[in-house]
Parts: sequence; structure tokens; C-alpha cells
Amino acid sequence: MTLVAGIDSSTQSCKVVIRDLESGELVRQGRATHPAGTEVDPAFWWDALVTALDAAGGLDDVAAIAIAGQQHGMVVLDEAGEVIRPALLWNDTRSAPAARELIEEFGAASLAERTGSVPVASFTATKLRWLRDAEPSAAERVAAVALPHDWLTWRLRGYGPAGASPLGPVLEELVTDRSDASGTSYWNPRTGSYDRELLVAALGHDAVLPRVLGPAEAAGSTVAFTASASTPVSVDVPAAIVVGAGAGDNAGAALGLGAVEGDVVVSIGTSGTVFAVTSEPSADESGTVAGFADASGAFLPLVATLNAARVLDATAALLGVSHTELGALALEAPAGSDGLVLQPYFEGERTPNLPTATATLFGLTLASTTRPGLARAAIEGLLCGLADGLDAVRRVGVVPQRILLIGGAALNPAVQAVAAQVFDVPVTVPLPGEYVADGAAVQAGWVLSGTRPSWAISLAGSPAPDHRPIIREQYAAHAVSPRG
Repeated sequence: MTLVAGIDSSTQSCKVVIRDLESGELVRQGRATHPAGTEVDPAFWWDALVTALDAAGGLDDVAAIAIAGQQHGMVVLDEAGEVIRPALLWNDTRSAPAARELIEEFGAASLAERTGSVPVASFTATKLRWLRDAEPSAAERVAAVALPHDWLTWRLRGYGPAGASPLGPVLEELVTDRSDASGTSYWNPRTGSYDRELLVAALGHDAVLPRVLGPAEAAGSTVAFTASASTPVSVDVPAAIVVGAGAGDNAGAALGLGAVEGDVVVSIGTSGTVFAVTSEPSADESGTVAGFADASGAFLPLVATLNAARVLDATAALLGVSHTELGALALEAPAGSDGLVLQPYFEGERTPNLPTATATLFGLTLASTTRPGLARAAIEGLLCGLADGLDAVRRVGVVPQRILLIGGAALNPAVQAVAAQVFDVPVTVPLPGEYVADGAAVQAGWVLSGTRPSWAISLAGSPAPDHRPIIREQYAAHAVSPRG
């Protein structure tokens, strides 16, 4: 049995899966938490990786490994390979003014053409511009810029600060992949090259950037060393484990799900995402769709919303019920909730761009103001926001054939039933899984064998198509125009 390991270093935690290369069978797994916050010392990620590897039984029998991780995070290194300051994560919004500055300087249409996307606060270039302006002495020390999974891959291969790694601070050994590079706002998915002018405009000077590898290209192999956390936990890393390039989290999930052209993945997590695998790159100067690359050699147009599962959390808490009870209540109300519409912008919104918006209930009448009506309006509002995302990726050329609905909320029978009414294409619900880590394991197997593994995905359900246009018609009637 040949084993491959996949790692998901997400915002909240580090997950490790170890699978059989041939069958995809899960052999063992491990997990460790990350600290909360929107800026984090990368040393905590390393500690969590070591802890999760230890919990997963180590790497002694593993032939290949790859790391997927949260996109966009800014890791800045000095010439000695030391981290200069805590990493700014994708959800750190202090760089929103910097995003506006870059758009004003270069133009939205030009940036979309040059990088596939119009920058927002989550993208790496905006964080570098913030660093240049807010902490100029730190910016001046930057010798290399990496993303979270780039830095972890570098460390796992034995590189790092002198005295803390067997191979030392060789910055030129930093590597990344197409998917994560495409979220920086200084890499061009069409040409596959960095746009150094944009990097310099963001940071103030040039710097070492990770080499961008193809989907089946190895980053290298491990050297034998003991990977230690700041706690007593450590794990031995054997020599000659093949290391993949890694991936951004959404691209990793697409690999883990086996998504192909025609599939649209709709993920209901803390935030919501809608993304598709396409053969051609996209560029949306409105900024609604981010024209990312994927981890298979194709492209991954993506829409993100800020308000997703927490819409259901808030409504369930208001009604004093569990998520299961919320779903049962929702199914007591008719499609369209008797005219009750929840516009669920509880934390502002990214798509549409309404950063200061708040949630609003429309259509309150004596007939519609019921517990079932509110429960259903919450689910309908959440899904309508994601359906707007589906419309946006359609506008850049995506032709959806199937929706893969994932995330914890996707298991709620009411969410599945309403999704079949909101979306006008068939909905399939895979069983819950660590799809980002699984995608990294797929990549590890691909690099090792030269062939992309094809592992079966188990399904939780496929609700019968039941399109009810009234739901989206009511929602659209209260649409708000986005603003910068």
C-alpha cells in the first residue's frame, strides 16, 4: 500500500489526511487548532502542522505529501529567512483603502486583464501596500513574500531560518502553485508570470517570489530532520518524501471533490463561495468574479460572500431553536415565505460590494410574520445570495451542469430542499469531508505517480429539481446597488 498525505492549513485549524494512493481509502488523520485573529505569527501554523502530523501517526510510511492552505495571507521574510511580522490573513480588512488606491492607480479593467481579478482587501498585494504605508521600516526589510502554504512547504522541505532548519534560509527555494499565485494580484493566470510592476507598486521594491509550479510538478523532496513545535510535540520527517506544490483552499477543495468543467461548487461555511472549473481564464472588471487559476492546470472563477452559515446561526438563535429545528420550521412555510424576504447582509457584504450594509427583513405582514416564515426566509436569503454568485460566474462564460453543495449547512434537509428550488440546475450534496486536505492528497498522489488519482466521492443526497422562480424574483426586487 502506497500512502500519500494531504494537509489543509486553514484559518481555524490544520487537518492532515493520509490516504491509500490506489483506492483513496482514509488510513488515518490528525488535527490541531490555530489561534483566532486576523493576523497570526506563522510559527503557530508550524506548531499546528507538527501537532497534526503527530496525531496522524507521523510520516514514516508516507511516500508523498502536499499542503493546501488559506489563500492570500501575507508572509514576509527578511534575508535571513526570519518572519518580519505576524502574517496578515485574508480576512484582515485594514488593507481595504490600499485596494482602492491600487485600483485608482492602475484601473479596474487593467488589473482584471493583468491579474484576472480586481483587488479587494483580502488579496496579498493590498496587504503589501498597507505594510509599505503603515510600517515602512518593516516593508524595507522584506526580501521575500510568501503565502501561508508556500511558507509551510518551504519549512517542511527543510528550509527556514539558520539554526531552526537543516538547510537554512534559501529564499530561492520558495515555491507555490498557480491557484495560490492567482490570488496575489501580482500574477497573471493567462501568461503564467509575475507582474513585477504591480509587486513594486504594492511593496515599494522588488522581492523574491515563490517559483510557480505546475499541477504535477514536485517542489522537491524532504531531508531527514525532526520537526519540532514550541510545545514538547515533535515528529520525524524522513528523507525522500516527494513534496507537491500545494494549493489554495478552494482549488484544493475542487481537486478533492473531483470537480470538472460543468461542475459549480457552492460552499456554505462561515463565508460562502461559488466557484467552477473552466478551460479558459476569465477577467471581470466589475470585481464580482475573481479569475483565479485552479490546481489542475485549468481555471477557477470564484465569487465569495461574507454571509453564509452564520445567517442560519443568527436566525436559529433568535428563534431559540437548533439548526435541525430551524430546518423543520422552514419546511412548514411555502416557497417564497408568504412574501417575507431576508436580505442577509449581517456583516456587510463582499458580493455585492456593500461593506457597511446591514441585514433587512422585507414583506412583514400579519400573515408572513411567523416562525416558519422567518426560518424559511433565512434559508432562502442565504441561498439567493449564492445564486447571485452563480449568475456572476455565468456572465464570465461558465455553463453549469451540476451544483456540488458542500459545507456543514448543506446537510440540513431544508437547505437541500430549498436549494433545489432556488437553483435552476441539479444539486448534488457530497457527504461531509476534509475536501481541501483530500485535494492536497490528490496532488501528492499525482506528483508521485504522474497520474491524477480519481477517488470516489460519497453522496449525502441529490434533491429532485424543483425550481421555484418566485423565491429569486422576490429577493431581486429588494436588490441594493453595490458601492465602493
